[in-house]
Amino acid sequence: MKRLLLTSAGFENPAVRKSFLELLGREPKRARALFIPTAAIDEDARAVLPKCRNDLLNAGFPEGNITVYDLDRPMTEKELSCYDTVYFCGGSAEYLLERVRASGFVEILDRALERGLLYVGVSAGSIIAARNLPDNLGCLPRRLEVHCEAGSPEGSLPRETVRLTNAQAVRIVGDEQEIIG
Repeated sequence: MKRLLLTSAGFENPAVRKSFLELLGREPKRARALFIPTAAIDEDARAVLPKCRNDLLNAGFPEGNITVYDLDRPMTEKELSCYDTVYFCGGSAEYLLERVRASGFVEILDRALERGLLYVGVSAGSIIAARNLPDNLGCLPRRLEVHCEAGSPEGSLPRETVRLTNAQAVRIVGDEQEIIG
């Protein structure tokens, strides 16, 4: 069953971090995270990477349980199966989606999500899971706008575009989808 947490700005809101920990389903000190900074191709996005990493550290992950993977080499399904969560950082959604597809990671990612790997997206990492771009990951059947001043109301998703503030997230568990914050 697919489990995703799509955010604008990671775990800025304690309620979003709490939801992450619930979805993780195990103690973070015993969990492993695959940290993907690939979208951070400009200076502004790279400046936010330490904050993203701190999301995992502040949630209780030991430093040694976080592996950086820049989609720069092939990864096997067996290797990905060692992780409990994959955390996609922000930056260029177009570049990130291109790299996820060109590296072949999308195929093993999809199977891992079906087996229960928890997907966390921040900004671009969230957008590639939504309908914004052609050939997207197909996890959210709506457009997604991030970093909005006014977000969509919490609860059921709107029919068309989902708008998230930096304190909100879309939580997906199987067929259930809701906005939290």
